[in-house]
Amino acid sequence: MIHMYRYSENKLDTFQERYKDRARLLIKCPDKQGIVAAVSTFLHEQGANIVASNQYTVDPEGGEFFMRLEFEIKGLSEQVEQLKEKFQFVAERMEMEWRIAMMSEFKNVAIFVSKEPHCLLELLWEWQSGDLLANIKVVISNHETAREMVEAAGIPFYHVPVTKGQKKEAEEKQNEILKKYDIEMIILARYMQILSPHFVEKYENKIINIHHSFLPAFIGAKPYERAYDRGVKMIGATSHYVTNDLDEGPIIEQDIDRVNHEQNAADLKKIGQSIERRVLSRAVKWHLEDRILVHENKTIIFE
Repeated sequence: MIHMYRYSENKLDTFQERYKDRARLLIKCPDKQGIVAAVSTFLHEQGANIVASNQYTVDPEGGEFFMRLEFEIKGLSEQVEQLKEKFQFVAERMEMEWRIAMMSEFKNVAIFVSKEPHCLLELLWEWQSGDLLANIKVVISNHETAREMVEAAGIPFYHVPVTKGQKKEAEEKQNEILKKYDIEMIILARYMQILSPHFVEKYENKIINIHHSFLPAFIGAKPYERAYDRGVKMIGATSHYVTNDLDEGPIIEQDIDRVNHEQNAADLKKIGQSIERRVLSRAVKWHLEDRILVHENKTIIFE
C-alpha cells in the first residue's frame, strides 16, 4: 500500500485568507492609446491598489495588446460581481476580451493519465505540498495503474477504458465525471489517447498536455527511440494547449537536457521523464495563476 497524505491545508487556507480581497484582471484587445490609463483610472476610482502589472503589444500600430494586473480592494470578495458589471463599460469602449479572477478561488482540475505515473506523481507532490494552487477533484485513467497512489492522496479515481470502436462511449463517461465535479481545467499527465474534436471544443485553451519531445521535432509516438536513432545531442519536452491538430497547439513551456553517444534509448527516456515533470508542472502553475493569454497559435506568458 502506498501511503500519501496532504499536509498543506493550513498553507492553502492561509493563502486564501491572505488574498481574499485580491484579484487578477486579464485583458486582450486591439492596441490603441489610453488603454492603461482607462484601466488604472477605473481601478483607482474603485479604491483599488494595483500590486502587479504586466503588459505587451504585438505591434503598437494596429497590433494586439495584452495586460495582466493584480489588484486589491478592501471587501472585494463581497463586491466582485458589481465590480465586473462596472468594468464592462470600460471593456466595451476599448473592445476588450477580459476576465477578473479572484486569487482565493482555486480552479477545479481533472488529471488524465495512462500507465506512466511520473507526471501525475509530480503534480500530486506539488499539490500536497501546497505549491499547486488548485482543487484536484478527480483523476481519470484508461488503466488501473495509478489507482492506489491517487486514492491514497484522497482523490477520487475513475477507470474509463478506451477500447477500439468505443471511444465515443468512453468520452461520454468522461464528460459525465467532469460535469459531476464542475471541472474547469484538464491536465493530460501522459494520457496516451487522442481526444475527439467535440471533446476538445468544450475546453478550448483549458486542456494542457505534456509531449515527450522538444516540439516541433519528433511529433507523434516513440520520440525517444526516434531521437536515439537520429543521434541527437539534446532531448526535451513540451507542454502545450490541446487543439484538434495533434501536438500543434499553442506552446506554453519547453526545456531540454544534453545527452551523448553513450546513452541508449532507455537512458534518454529516463532523462526525458525528468524534463517532462518539470515542464508540465511549470505550465500548469502558470495557467492556474492566470499568467497565460493565447494569441493565434502562440502564448503570451507574464512571469
